[in-house]
This record gives sequence, C-alpha cells and structure tokens, in this order.
Amino acid sequence: MLLKPTSYTFFFKITSIIIFLLVISCTSKKDQNKSNSSTNNFELEEITIAELQEGYNNEDFTITDVIQNYINQIERIDKNGPNLNSIIQVNPDALSIAAELDKELKAGKSRGAMHGIPVLLKDNIDTHDHMFTTAGSRALQNSKPLQDSYVAKKLREAGVVILGKANLSEWANFRGEMSSSGWSGIIGQTKNPYVLDRNPCGSSAGSGVAVSANLTVLAIGTETNGSIVCPSNNNGIVGIKPTVGLISRSGIIPISFTQDTAGPMSRTLTDAVICLGVLTGIDSTDSKTFASHNNFKSDYTQFLNEDGLKGKKIGIYTAPLGNNYKVDTLFNDAVAFIKSQGAEVVEINKISDNNVGGLSFQVMLFEYKDGLNNYFKSLGKDGKIKNLEELITFNKKDSIEMAFYNQRYLEMAQEKKGLDSDAYKETLSKMLSGARENGIDKVMDEHNLDAIISPTGGPAWKTDHINGDSFGLGSSSPAARAGYPNITVPMGFIDALPVGISFFGRAWSEPILIEIAYAYEQGTQHRKAPQFLEN
Repeated sequence: MLLKPTSYTFFFKITSIIIFLLVISCTSKKDQNKSNSSTNNFELEEITIAELQEGYNNEDFTITDVIQNYINQIERIDKNGPNLNSIIQVNPDALSIAAELDKELKAGKSRGAMHGIPVLLKDNIDTHDHMFTTAGSRALQNSKPLQDSYVAKKLREAGVVILGKANLSEWANFRGEMSSSGWSGIIGQTKNPYVLDRNPCGSSAGSGVAVSANLTVLAIGTETNGSIVCPSNNNGIVGIKPTVGLISRSGIIPISFTQDTAGPMSRTLTDAVICLGVLTGIDSTDSKTFASHNNFKSDYTQFLNEDGLKGKKIGIYTAPLGNNYKVDTLFNDAVAFIKSQGAEVVEINKISDNNVGGLSFQVMLFEYKDGLNNYFKSLGKDGKIKNLEELITFNKKDSIEMAFYNQRYLEMAQEKKGLDSDAYKETLSKMLSGARENGIDKVMDEHNLDAIISPTGGPAWKTDHINGDSFGLGSSSPAARAGYPNITVPMGFIDALPVGISFFGRAWSEPILIEIAYAYEQGTQHRKAPQFLEN
C-alpha cells in the first residue's frame, strides 16, 4: 500500500518522536553508567603475567609504564569513580622499584616469570619499607614492622613490584560479632566491583576486589577459614589456599598458628600457580614449614594440565547444597562438565564430626592471644600496642573502632590460658583428629578420591553494618580446619554476581588439585570482568 503525502508527514513525525525518545533513553542510561563505562577503558584490563612478560621482552612497554598505569587506575577506580575502597596505601616506592627492575631487563637480567609484576599485599603482611602494616586497625595506624615478612622477602627476590597494601576485614575478621566483611577502622568499607552495594567477603576483601577490578595483576591474601576462597568467590577470581606450612607465616599478623596461611589471588589459575611457586620454601622462623621439606615445589606450572580431569575420582561434598537453588543449578552444570571430561564422581554427605567447628573456634582463641602478643613484641620498643590487653583498651576508647560491632573475640581470647595448658593441647588434638584422620583423610581413603568439590559460596549479599554478614552457604571449613589445600575458580554467574567452585583434598595435594581445577577452568572460562553496577 502507498502512503498519501499527509500520511508521509504523519509517519515521519511519529518516527521522529520515537527516535527522540530512544535517544533520550539511551543518553539517560549512558549518563547513569558514565563512570562505569569509563572505568573499563583500561589498556591493561585482564592482562596476564605471560602477556606482561611478552610486552616487556618486545619493549612494547616498560615496567615503569605498567606500574604508573595501575597507580592511575587506582586513583580513578578505587579512590574516585565507583570508589571501591580496596587499597589502604599505594607503595610510595613502587615507581622507583619499577625503574630499577627496568634497568635489570635492559642489562639482559630477568629474575624470572614474576619480574616486574605488580602485586598487592593484604595489610596484615609486614613490609619493612615506607608503608605501614595495620591489620586495618586504627591501633596500628602508623605501625612500621622492623623487617619484611617472609612473603614480602620472597616476592622482592623474584622481582615483584609490591604495589601497595589492600584493605581487609579488620584483624582478619576475628575481632567481634556481627561484623561486615571488608570493613576496617583505617579506611572503612570495601565495595564489591560487580554490584557496588554488595559485599566483597573477607577477610582478604581488598585483595579480591583489587584483582577483580584490574587494579593489580595479583594479590596475596591470608586465610584462617574462608578468607581467601570467600572473597575469590564473591569477586569472580581464582584463589589458592595452600596446605598450612607450604608458605611461611613469619611477619603476618596472626590468628591461628594451626590454620593460618597466605595464598595468591588472581584472575587466572595460571597466574596464581606461577606466584605460588615463588612463595614456597623452608623458613627457620616458622616451624610449620619444616613439614614441607619433601613436599614444596618452586614451580607448579608443570601441573597446568588441560586433561587434568581425565581418570580422576572426585567426591561431591553435598552439605552446602540445598540452600540456594540457583547455586545448585550452576554446580550441577559444573558436575556434568567434570563427568564429561572423564572424571568419576561420588557424593559425600559428611566429612567430619559436628563438634570439630566448636573445637576449631576454641583453638583459634587460644592461639590468637599467643600470636598477637608475640606479634606486638616483634614491633620493638616503639610499638604503639604492647599486648592484647592494650589493644582491647584502645578499641574501647576509639569511637570509630566500636561504631558498628564489638570486640567479643578479642576479649574471649584474652581470657584464655597459654599454649602450654592441658586445655589447649587437648582441644587441638581433638580438632585435628576430627578434621584430618577422622575427617578428610578418612573420607578420601574410603572412596579412593583424588579431590573433593563443592560450591565455594553463594552470590554476594548486600553490605549491612547493622546486622553484619549473611554468608548463606560455604565449603571452606573442612580444608581450613585440617590445614589442607583448597583452590577456588569461577563457576558462573547468578544475575550479575559471580560464584565459585572449590577443589580441596589431602595435605600437600596442590599438584593434583591444580590439574583438576585447571582442566575445569580452561574448559568453562567463566571469568568476566566487573562492570561496577549500581543497584
């Protein structure tokens, strides 16, 4: 049918109005997400260690260029724009360190795969430089350790640029009840980069957020129970919690001598594995590392096997299932993929006795008091806080520290006897027996398993300073209480929020876990960069 001239006029008027409204709508959406779109315009976004090394070798850019770009991005994204609040302090020496490492490369000297790679440290890891180490607490606001932690020392030797210190749940989230993960008295609340009012989880909150938001290539987190794998889950990244003793804890503000460990957090398992090898070794000041003598490796990349699932027998830890059908759906898809790659699976309903959790909590309280008092002594005569009792007193007098939640765990730890007490020794023995020989080891022996899998957690909850965290579900405890390794990688998304899948097993089983986790990661590729959405 042909339109009459008057019809043409009417048609074009209507069309013009529709187009105008669409333009207005699009413009409004663009304005609404203006800061979001600009944050993703970053030339180093999602870059890997291998890509950086290729760029250095080809002289496409220098280490100084890279570090300056990350410093600029931290200013744009972390301190402004979405204001993620994930970094407490940028290393004032970062650019000078980068310049020295550039000189080494020009002279034909490379320290290895980590040469010139920017890494953030969780701010409970000591550095002896121009930065402070605070545990997120105002009590240690200007505290300067007398020497590098073992982790910082190993990273420096490998040619890493320590880019700065990442925010954390204060005192690694073992201060008091109803806390919000990612909040510290030093700089406040860290935001989830996927949806800004959601929680990043912790206690390695800043480490997880900074890696996910492309503010660094890698970060080092620490875990006592869940503090590496949970922020990795909530922020859509990879986290490796190694066997306790694979990485020295010397110079790390402690909670539990039995359960504490540092570990790498990154966007790819390959990068985390490269970093893992750099951090291992025997340390005379951490007796837990003595057991790693015949178990640690300086290079774990040999276990990055795309066929790593073939022929493996894997247990499904079902306790976290049934809490969130959306997580269950993604996990069932993951299990289907794992089976399609030649693995056999078997369900496990229970790993350890119910009382293991309570025993672990008591062990943590005993060891917390001893560990904190020893750490405060290590700060020397100029240390602001001399012991746990002084810390408790400081907090009571500080309005910011006590604004949102109490310090019940510090107070409970202060009431405990020493580590030479029969009560401590008996509690520790029962806990380790229940978590190890009558826990993971027993289950894996009975079913002849290579690894155990489970959802790492649910999607991030809304940050709530009144009611505190709302975890929903998690699977970190069996490996954490036993001191055994756990690797989490992205499993998919629920709406805009990522969730992960965990692979854990026996002591020193990092090689086989890396094989299995890598095969899953490479076959599924669930990692996606955040968009800094406002809800």
